[in-house]
Amino acid sequence: MVIRRKRVIVKKRKRDEGMESYLSKINSPEDIKKLNEYEIVKLSEEIREFLISSVSKTGGHLASNLGVVELTLAIHSEFDSTIDRIIWDVGHQSYIHKIVTGRKEKFNTLRQYKGLSGFPKRSESEHDHFDTGHSSTSISAAMGMATARDLNKDKYSVIAIIGDGALTGGMAFEALNHAGHSKNDLLVILNDNAMSISQNVGGLSKYLNRLRSAPLYNRFKKNIDSLLKKIPVIGEFTAKTAEKIKDCIKYFLVPGILFEEFGFTYIGPVDGHDYGAVCQALKQCKTIKGPVLLHTITKKGKGYSFAEKYPHIFHGISPFEVESGKPVSTSSKATFSKIAGDTLVNCAREDEKVVVITAAMPSGTGLNDFQKLFPKRLFDVGIAEQHATTFAAGLAAAGCKAVFPVYSTFLQRGYDQILHDVCLQNLSVLFLVDRAGLVGADGETHHGVFDISYLSSIPNLTIMSPRDGIELNKMIHYSLKQGTPTVIRYPRGNAEIKRDSICAEIVQGEGEVVYESGTDAVIFAVGNMTNNALIACKELKEKGINATLINARFIKPLDKKLISKYAKKCERIYTIEDNVKIGGFGIQVLSLLNDADVRKTVKILALPDKFIEHGSVDSLFDFYNLSSSKIRDTILNDVRSTDYGKISIVK
Repeated sequence: MVIRRKRVIVKKRKRDEGMESYLSKINSPEDIKKLNEYEIVKLSEEIREFLISSVSKTGGHLASNLGVVELTLAIHSEFDSTIDRIIWDVGHQSYIHKIVTGRKEKFNTLRQYKGLSGFPKRSESEHDHFDTGHSSTSISAAMGMATARDLNKDKYSVIAIIGDGALTGGMAFEALNHAGHSKNDLLVILNDNAMSISQNVGGLSKYLNRLRSAPLYNRFKKNIDSLLKKIPVIGEFTAKTAEKIKDCIKYFLVPGILFEEFGFTYIGPVDGHDYGAVCQALKQCKTIKGPVLLHTITKKGKGYSFAEKYPHIFHGISPFEVESGKPVSTSSKATFSKIAGDTLVNCAREDEKVVVITAAMPSGTGLNDFQKLFPKRLFDVGIAEQHATTFAAGLAAAGCKAVFPVYSTFLQRGYDQILHDVCLQNLSVLFLVDRAGLVGADGETHHGVFDISYLSSIPNLTIMSPRDGIELNKMIHYSLKQGTPTVIRYPRGNAEIKRDSICAEIVQGEGEVVYESGTDAVIFAVGNMTNNALIACKELKEKGINATLINARFIKPLDKKLISKYAKKCERIYTIEDNVKIGGFGIQVLSLLNDADVRKTVKILALPDKFIEHGSVDSLFDFYNLSSSKIRDTILNDVRSTDYGKISIVK
């Protein structure tokens, strides 16, 4: 269905110098409804200025929010977010929603420890109806709410806003299929900016490109309906023939009509930056029974030239200079992601069987160079981690060495495929699990603190964790030679660590003695936690406490010989990991020692059984006793204490 906007002439209201800004008057969505279109245009400009200024200081998701200013204002003009359910897919584009729902004054705390979340949170505001953070979930959640509404005989609208990138996720299609079948009243707004984090790929992207450039369909669809109604109805045969004629013309004009075939009434495309046009379309949507899809076209980064030109960089950005668009602080140090990508380039040069899969994250996982050098050996499957995992299994089953770099929090979506399609068949798939551990400002939905727990129970799977980039490089080479299911987990950020010793070659199931000064305590550490523990050991040495540090390297299989040897000779035993305690590395070490009949004090320094809030990684490490100073103090207090009579676990 096409929406023809009536021409609206808006009388401009002249603002005097020093007159109060429009944004300063917006304390709730009700205030938006008092403004005319000219004032909305000015408000939009002020919101963009506010966003650029705020995010330049705190960091955050800028480009996606700049692209949905008018769309967000139109939604809040036509709906009541205290009653109607507005669900933002992924949620990183909800900043304007937060600004107009009473959280504007808190934006200096955005993504800071104990501050405003970068995603919708029900605990934060009555205007947030569903916690989001991962993509492709909004239509499913909206469908659940619409069904509950109808069961309870309530009266409110349910609106899901989903991007064209998130729409590539299989879960979104499952929800579209269910919604079209159920016929519940439901509005899905497709925010189409031709971008996710990286450029969109695949058949859906091509389909949306055709829709964007096919106004012919929208001009003719109503006329087709009108024309067919004028055909004299002579029995059932003519009616069916007329319907077939309509379908033929429809498919000719826009091949597929995908959303209508799902059972939705399709409206659009509408210019998502034309507030009046979006409002008029939303009004029309509210009059239509059953599921409706409103297709809006927006520009990611709109209003800020750097974000428009480089939307992938300004998708999620650290603090930056507004005038230049450059980061406030730049580091020349290599990151784990960069080293992983460079290593894969070298491996691909050495072995033509090496192929790489990405789920719409080539840039985020360090694959830019690989993509340029080996375009036919890198496969971007879109936001589809389940498919990516089984696709990798298929490649491996046919003789390739498949590598899937993916964020820890997103790999959770492919759990069944890891277990059933990769490990059950013992296939050569290497998972490079980026952003393992605490990631900082994105908070609960993005911390990679569960992967050790959810992966350790899977047979045939080897799990490693490097302490630095040197070790990561060696682990990748080693894994590709082994040709079995393997996970290498590593954190976000700096991978350059000054070593006290040469990095030994990787041997299956063997750890590494990093520091040995005595037997007062032994620390078994995972990955980058080894570096915090090393600082603690050296500071303890200065205080007369002699500790030994073991870099586990292998989480599965554990180095039983090394762990048992040092556990028996040292007075106290500590395990340190950036994973939740339940099902983690420490629990596995404790089980190993129990089986070996080693009866010593064991303390597990890990994350508690809770979802970890947002904040800087350093502040979170300190709060949860994983910083070098807290590790030092924990051991220092234990040594000075006289109560060592039983095994205990730090919560």
